[in-house]
Amino acid sequence: MNSKKQLLLVLFGMFVFALNAQNNPNQNHANKFEQLQGEWRAPNQYRTADGAPGPAYWQQQADYKIKVKLDPKEQRIHGSEQITYTNNSPSELRYLWLQLDENEHAENSMKHRMNSSSIRKNMSEGALNGLEVWRGQADYGVNILKVTDKSGKSLKYTINGTMMRVELPAVLKSGKKFVFNVDWNYKMIDRMNNPSWGRGGYEYFEDKGNYLYTVVQWYPRMCVYSDFEGWQNKQFVGRGEFALNFGDYEVEITVPADHIVGSTGECQNYKKMLTKDQYARWQQAQNSKEPIEIVTKEEALRNEDQAISQKTKTWVYKAENVRDFAWTASKKFVWDAMAHTNELGQKVMCMSYYGKEAYPIYNKYSTKVTDHTLTTYSKYSIPYPYPVAISVEAANGMEYPMICFNPGRAEDDGTYTERAKDAAILVIIHEVGHNYFPMIINSDERQWAWFDEGINSFVQFLTEQEFDNNYPSRSGPAHTIARYMASDKSQLEPIMTNSENIKNYGANAYSKPATALNILRETVMGRELFDYAFKEYCRRWAFKHPTPEDFFRTMEEASAMDLDWFWRGWFYSTDAVDISIDSIDWYKVDMENNPERRIDTFTNKARPRYEHISKKRNKESGMVFPVDKDPELRDIYTNYKPWETEDSISTSEYIRYDKVFSDEEKKELFEGKNYYQLHFSNKGGLVMPIILEWTFEDGSTEIEKLPVEIWRLNEDGFKKVFVKDKVVKSVTLDPFRETADIDESNNVWPPEDYVPTPDRFQVFKSNKMKKKLNPMQKAKKSNRT
Repeated sequence: MNSKKQLLLVLFGMFVFALNAQNNPNQNHANKFEQLQGEWRAPNQYRTADGAPGPAYWQQQADYKIKVKLDPKEQRIHGSEQITYTNNSPSELRYLWLQLDENEHAENSMKHRMNSSSIRKNMSEGALNGLEVWRGQADYGVNILKVTDKSGKSLKYTINGTMMRVELPAVLKSGKKFVFNVDWNYKMIDRMNNPSWGRGGYEYFEDKGNYLYTVVQWYPRMCVYSDFEGWQNKQFVGRGEFALNFGDYEVEITVPADHIVGSTGECQNYKKMLTKDQYARWQQAQNSKEPIEIVTKEEALRNEDQAISQKTKTWVYKAENVRDFAWTASKKFVWDAMAHTNELGQKVMCMSYYGKEAYPIYNKYSTKVTDHTLTTYSKYSIPYPYPVAISVEAANGMEYPMICFNPGRAEDDGTYTERAKDAAILVIIHEVGHNYFPMIINSDERQWAWFDEGINSFVQFLTEQEFDNNYPSRSGPAHTIARYMASDKSQLEPIMTNSENIKNYGANAYSKPATALNILRETVMGRELFDYAFKEYCRRWAFKHPTPEDFFRTMEEASAMDLDWFWRGWFYSTDAVDISIDSIDWYKVDMENNPERRIDTFTNKARPRYEHISKKRNKESGMVFPVDKDPELRDIYTNYKPWETEDSISTSEYIRYDKVFSDEEKKELFEGKNYYQLHFSNKGGLVMPIILEWTFEDGSTEIEKLPVEIWRLNEDGFKKVFVKDKVVKSVTLDPFRETADIDESNNVWPPEDYVPTPDRFQVFKSNKMKKKLNPMQKAKKSNRT
């Protein structure tokens, strides 16, 4: 075929397609109910189609032995570590990637230059400093002193921003380990005032000249090497948090002797670190169901008044199977503790560290809220597996294994508002809850912020409501996200957007996914199915590295529900829920008149009947075709060939008998019946189940639900008839505000000043059809008889 003919065929095809599109301007549906095969990675031996780890699943391990010293004069951290890296992957590795997170504060950090800025009419000093964050940051960032192998031989390394590549002296084969050492130091930032901002650093208290240290992202940490991504070495710029390996830690923390330390893991030398009275209280707390002050308020106040000790103490901690390690230290700390027993009967020490500024709120609530959080999260996921859970008051919120940092200070006179108390409880639940997501169910925060923040915010909502069913939760109830989802599309991104590319981070990474999961639980799946599937996801992926599709697939597989439409709409699009009741038609049966009797005749052109093919197949399979049994049938079959002539016509007459109802039957069957035809349209794009509240003239109500599949053949709109024994006064769509509908003004019928009146329609008994059969049909009917 020459190129001209090919071009003409293509143009003709395009013309036909365009013509069909014009003839069908409103397609019945697009892709909202299609499977998400194109968006998801194909199942493989590492991750199966049902969302579980596959038979060949693997993950790397990194074990650390660290010695660290806090220098309060220079506000500097000095550290040395030995890392044992185990290559469990099937790949051979020629180099390793480590994270140097403190380089986010360095003068040349990409973080300081990657965001746009503008001048406003009125600018504060802080806003002006923010225009040139890098100025004054020359002293910050990680100083790598040396990198050596186990024998002390230097290893070549390259630093690129917050990442460091270490060249291996030989290929690290699958199943082998590599041991190496890193020495480093860095200057901590004033995290309350430094324009670079950060989760770790120090807070200075002018009244007594004391400090509170939050030592986090403080040591060179191994990057994750995974089956789905290879090396996760995307630069750390502050928002997209962490992807980390599980491992065992042995850490020695040297601080001034008057500082109290709280940390990931279990302390191995409390008896040596504490006074005799403090250690006795620690022993007492082991079996207490109420918080006991290990370091009392009086002791903390006396400690604050003293100059910083020139002596040091070394606190020793061990932590097993954790993905990270963080610690805190201060002269200011009150420390309390109580025992929690998990579902397996294992003891967990719930503890809080806080200064006098937070004493009124934290002494009353922090440790008890921590205990409550473990109880509730364990109920919805897995039993808390670690021996410790710590809440530290540090004026901001951030999470690490077994320890988290939260706000919660009272006024100077010791009073606090209800709002301040609720805010403290909210953050404590949220940050303690992060022990599960992502510290145990270990997702990649650098790639998917919602995958830990959103899921955690959802379980946080459940925990808040079980703590106090009147708790003013900010995320979870469907209506709370409607305003955000109604935003201009230019301000929205899908939930699945990368952490660094989200405009409204709080709404998109926290609130929207939390609300979506609450809607999924309450409105779409139901609590029983959702809770079972969610627990199964947590069980499967505890201490592993899940991806979003592992979560999506598990939720479907464990519940027998096709939820691709939900993931597509809520997680992969910026569509909103705006379902409208456009109109309602009210009908009643015409009790006085009956429809007329009529006869319909249809004439159809005959089409070939390929019984000979069926006959041949039946013979080949050993079956006996009915025609072969009877010579008369065989003759009819042989001679009946309507396909031999093009103008062969087969005429079938259908006689429809419309039997009418008697007046008594009509009265019994239809009197009082009201037929309501509702017209629904999808104005927001996101399909959802239909929930209706019918209010009748006698004041009674009825709730009725239609599954989301009602939209499957037309995603833009549909009609649905409802039969009611009572006259309807009003209909409300989404009466309990459980679908996040962004425009509730079109959810109610009738509009004001509208007086509905019914139309009438006529009825007849079920149609009975009689058809004149052709000879072949008569023969088959006779044979079947």
